[in-house]
Amino acid sequence: MRTDSQLCIGAVIPQTGRLARLGDPLSYVLRRLAPRLARTRVGGRDRPVRVAVRDSRSDPDHARRAVRELAVDEGADVVLTMAGTQVLPAVVDACERLQVPCVSTTFPWQAYVHRPAPEGGHRFAWTYHFAWGLDDIARVFAEMWERLGPAQTVGCLWNDDLQGTLLRREFVPVARERGHELVDPGGYQEPAADLTKHVEYLRGNDVDVITSAATSTDLALFHRETRRAGMRPRLITCSRWLAYPHLHAGDDLADARVATLVYWTPRHPYASSLDGTTPAELAAAYQDETGNPWLQPLGLAHALVEVAHHALVHADDPDDGRAVAEAVSRTRLHTMAGFLDWTSGPTPNVALVPLVGGQWQSGPQGHDLAVVTNTALPDLPVTADVLPAG
Repeated sequence: MRTDSQLCIGAVIPQTGRLARLGDPLSYVLRRLAPRLARTRVGGRDRPVRVAVRDSRSDPDHARRAVRELAVDEGADVVLTMAGTQVLPAVVDACERLQVPCVSTTFPWQAYVHRPAPEGGHRFAWTYHFAWGLDDIARVFAEMWERLGPAQTVGCLWNDDLQGTLLRREFVPVARERGHELVDPGGYQEPAADLTKHVEYLRGNDVDVITSAATSTDLALFHRETRRAGMRPRLITCSRWLAYPHLHAGDDLADARVATLVYWTPRHPYASSLDGTTPAELAAAYQDETGNPWLQPLGLAHALVEVAHHALVHADDPDDGRAVAEAVSRTRLHTMAGFLDWTSGPTPNVALVPLVGGQWQSGPQGHDLAVVTNTALPDLPVTADVLPAG
């Protein structure tokens, strides 16, 4: 429970359930930074900042209850969250209803802004987000397709939910402007049980490249079915299957050489605003302490805590939720995830994270995420060429 002098950063994390692996980075970062947060200078005096965590259980209803517990029981001054196309919006909307400042990430900003309105219809008075756009994804993917030639016939494996709807609206025009032909067999329901009709439609249209936003499980199913049908696309780009190395999808994608988004690696030219820690140092510490390979969300998780700390330190009154929310809206901060600027985002309450292109390729440590394009972040070196599928 909160004392008079304490401030509290709350976090809703999928510690159990299907998203649990994506919760690991934020759990780790909070443990790592808790001692640093406990010695925070606010308004000319030391104000210890306590961390309170609740498990979303990878479920929207549990996520909403977690927010209420953090707000009511813990007195959280700001709530952090990441991961989950259904869980993240549940956290954000609950924070709006309870009037608790919230910072979130790992969700394309159009999907964050254009998702169905919560009950009551109010949003974005208390909640802030940082990520990339679906248009950014299209530019990065098109650049990787173009490594195979000037124009491609691209098959679209997109679901029939909000994600697919927004990709058709935001992604398609950008790709077509660059001369690519997009072939869309229509949406599929997640989780997919049978994608043979999609495979046959795409094979009949002679697609050379596949682009998708599928889960690793659905992408692996699609890949198996393309092989059975004798269809061998030269490249698969996938915007959702981006946080895990190949081992998390089994052997089904071992020869696919999936290309994806890159928003954070140990090689990124960033540093923590809290203590100067570099991405390489953070990734090495994570691997040493957890025994798991680094994940891209690790950098975003660290940045979440940096933004929360910055807002509490710079709020006119850190004990007033409205003042903390307004402090986030003014934030311009160099973080572990790059420079985050809520004063010049593409839409209010959103800050952008630059994207480059990457591909899972064989390396000394098994499959390695190589950087294959760097237009949006030229200070990040390209480490490999795009390799067509085997």
